[in-house]
Amino acid sequence: MNGGTPPAIDSRFVHHPVMVAEVVEHLSTVPSGFFLDATVGGGGHARALLNARPDLSLIGLDRDPSAVEAASTVLADRGATICRASFAQLSEVLETQGVSSIVGSLFDFGVSSPQLDKPERGFSYRHDGPLDMRMDCGQQLSANEVVNNWPSADLVRILRRYGDERYSNRIAAAIVAARPVASTTALADIVREAIPAPARRRGGHPAKRTFQAIRIAVNDELDQIEPALEAAIDRTVPGGRGVVLSYHSGEDRIVKRVLRRRAGLSDESRFRALPPSPSQSQPAIELIPRGSRRPSPAEMADNPRASSARFRAFCKLGSDHGGGAG
Repeated sequence: MNGGTPPAIDSRFVHHPVMVAEVVEHLSTVPSGFFLDATVGGGGHARALLNARPDLSLIGLDRDPSAVEAASTVLADRGATICRASFAQLSEVLETQGVSSIVGSLFDFGVSSPQLDKPERGFSYRHDGPLDMRMDCGQQLSANEVVNNWPSADLVRILRRYGDERYSNRIAAAIVAARPVASTTALADIVREAIPAPARRRGGHPAKRTFQAIRIAVNDELDQIEPALEAAIDRTVPGGRGVVLSYHSGEDRIVKRVLRRRAGLSDESRFRALPPSPSQSQPAIELIPRGSRRPSPAEMADNPRASSARFRAFCKLGSDHGGGAG
């Protein structure tokens, strides 16, 4: 089907969707009904899916008001419902909309290009801006609070947990010693100087992991993934499908754990089945494929930010184990 010319969108939030062909390929066979884009962003994935499946009724969520505005414009001619909410609130939003079951879902985790590219949002170590990093600009906690007021032990904890940063103690001590830290570039310089010179020359920008860790802490990103995925699986009808795109090891570990558990697979092996739990007489989903997929070399060359993406997908099996559909 020809999707027509997309509406003009606000240049403040222009985002290139990752692995869009693979997303549409997996989701285009879902039954008719309500589809949930739990992280709608600029609406790129959603519009591509609706081009292929105009019979779907799409509900999109995002906590960034700029994303909500952009997606509302991009999908204005498709009858989509776009709500300002985080993916952790998906059950609440669906209940408010009177939707008891969905035919599919999409989660596209992480930070978006428009957030990274706007210095005033404070996400980037490459551009000078305020220490902000809030996806929802209405929330109280910002990067400024984390950087300038959190105890050193808490900084070490998030750098290790959310950034896999081996020099977490050195970086935390340097941040505390430099307080008050005024901007993103000041923070990036502090991190660079705290890391031993040989390590600065490996693995990209030396502040990358620190900025990732602080961003995740500010937005409570990882702790929301498991309950949100569980809720989406529970509400998916038999034959419905889901896709999850993650961008770093912390996200992907959680996604993999949840999907394998709901597929009846052990954490140790993709192929070893677990005995049924009391609450689940048989697996709720099938993983398609069982492992993860990566973007094509051509996509990674065209969009380097896609290179870290991991695509995982599932199909809901023939009986509903979560009680959410109906």
